[in-house]
Amino acid sequence: MEMPPEKEADLAADFTASDTSLGKKKRSNSEAAEYPRRRATIACQICRLRKTRCNGARPKCQLCSDLNAECVYREPGIKLDAGDRLILDHLARIEGLLHSSLAGQGSHMALSSTSPATSNDTNLGSDETLARASGGLPVPGRLSAVGLGSWVNPPASISISTMPKMHTTPALHLLQWPLIRDLVSVAYDPQHLLQLEMAREPLRMTPNSGFDLTNASTYAQAFFNHGNVWYACVNPFTWNRYYQTALAQGFQEGPMSCLVLLVLALGSASHSGSISFVPPDREPPGLPYFAAAWSVLPSVMMRNTVFSTQCMVLASAYLFYLVRPLEAWTLLSNVSMKLQLLFGNPNRIPNQWRELSVRVYWNALLFESDLLAELDLPHSGIVHFEERVDLPGGFEDEDAEDEDDEEDGDNDQGKESRTTRFREEAAGREELWYFLAEIALRRLLNRVSHIIYQKDRTHTLSSLGPIVSELDFQLSQWYESLPGPVQFPLTQAPLSNPVQTVLRLRYNACRTIIYRPYILAVFENEQAGTDSGVRECCRRCLDATLRQLEHITSHREGHLPYLWQGALSMVSQTLLIMGATMSPSLSTLLPPGPRMDSIIASVVGEVERYAHLAPSLKLSAEIIRDAERRRQICLRSAGMCL
Repeated sequence: MEMPPEKEADLAADFTASDTSLGKKKRSNSEAAEYPRRRATIACQICRLRKTRCNGARPKCQLCSDLNAECVYREPGIKLDAGDRLILDHLARIEGLLHSSLAGQGSHMALSSTSPATSNDTNLGSDETLARASGGLPVPGRLSAVGLGSWVNPPASISISTMPKMHTTPALHLLQWPLIRDLVSVAYDPQHLLQLEMAREPLRMTPNSGFDLTNASTYAQAFFNHGNVWYACVNPFTWNRYYQTALAQGFQEGPMSCLVLLVLALGSASHSGSISFVPPDREPPGLPYFAAAWSVLPSVMMRNTVFSTQCMVLASAYLFYLVRPLEAWTLLSNVSMKLQLLFGNPNRIPNQWRELSVRVYWNALLFESDLLAELDLPHSGIVHFEERVDLPGGFEDEDAEDEDDEEDGDNDQGKESRTTRFREEAAGREELWYFLAEIALRRLLNRVSHIIYQKDRTHTLSSLGPIVSELDFQLSQWYESLPGPVQFPLTQAPLSNPVQTVLRLRYNACRTIIYRPYILAVFENEQAGTDSGVRECCRRCLDATLRQLEHITSHREGHLPYLWQGALSMVSQTLLIMGATMSPSLSTLLPPGPRMDSIIASVVGEVERYAHLAPSLKLSAEIIRDAERRRQICLRSAGMCL
């Protein structure tokens, strides 16, 4: 049964107005890091929508019997509400659109004029504009191989949602583009960032230094309020039990001790804010917890269990926070092997671990895709299980049924408890909505790289136009499918919601990459910018790029999982903008010169703030700082500087 739109809106408003602080929930004083229980998924759909107590009778509960209505229970582990189903439905539609509209065509195909992108997408302009963008342009017939790949029909065994093994998406590939390469004094190989990270000194820790549990409750609260939303792979219902078990073990052994320590490490990181503000000579927040977990991790890694993979994913998450991408990749590669072993036979994953295994899988796939987008690393093969693995559903509260039996649903205390749980379920849905949205967008980003940026061949502009149109249509469909609590406004104003902020940054990054080939076309031949179709596509690319750079500090909202990736994205977008300011036709699509100088200067300052965190970021900061200096010289010498 679908939730009515007005009910979904009421739910979102109720969640926004509610206080989800852990301190509001009754708890035992003996539990230092308790997280509140939520309601078990034991009610039928009608009782859930009416928010009435369900007696759980099968095949019909008492209320459905009285109403003579169909009584439907959700299967264990599946917790999908209107917003979840909306995302899943649109994700399925997007997958269908791509395969039906694009797959099976030749390497230089042109999409049919009845493609959804060209027939229905009002955001793409008139049919005449699209026709000009697709072909008949007074520009070279092929775009240079330094920037783009080809449209190829992938083998049946390879998903077009994978990152291709050879592609030109990374930031340093832009240094080979005309205009941009004139701004860099040294020729950098795109592999240089990977070489710097490989030569990096290992992380030094002192596991025996001890850690303090005084703030354990604060850090656990910070993790579940602000950290778990990025990963959604820690079950809040089992947290109290795991914490008590780890406490009894003295945090010295076992996967539960490892998991609790990693949650506290990430919670401390969430509580402290961006690591870019931590002085280089000061210990990073959460490191004592992580060091203690690291000493336990080897024994956990020896196990081929879902719990083992969960611990390793959380460890890699903290390494991303420390801006250690290669160390994170090393753990993720091990996770991938274990997951492929487990998913190779459905009987290897017990039912109680199935939902956790699904969430760990998507975390590993998202992390690996982000790394493969910037570094030429071996592919683990985890993507080949993509069609076998379900999308996340919902965690179950193993103890909530007993708690429900103790409460009187008719007294004020029972009503208050049910209201609190309803709000907590709303918070849980928002977390799941973000995770589902991120999965869908990451798959689309992979698709863009696979279709446009593979290295083997080059595009013709006549084939590029409809492909870009279709991908932009899918991105619009992704945005329209977002539930209200996580759907961001398509404006330039800063947002107060971190989830919306991160999704908007990711959305604009995807749109930039979709339209970036048209910028290259103009860089290679300035006359291409005189065509209205090409010019419109360039405008969309530059608009999406500027929206990522105008409020540069908004990137810190995703400081836990995305600081390294976000910094490289800043660099690539800034190089693109720098090149555009030196193009007579593209510069007219940008704000005035002083405004562009201010935007670029703010990005340079932000990336320099990150420089001490990783050698790859130090080099990136040097590149854009040197490029900006040379850009100013070029503009002055050309008489273009105001």
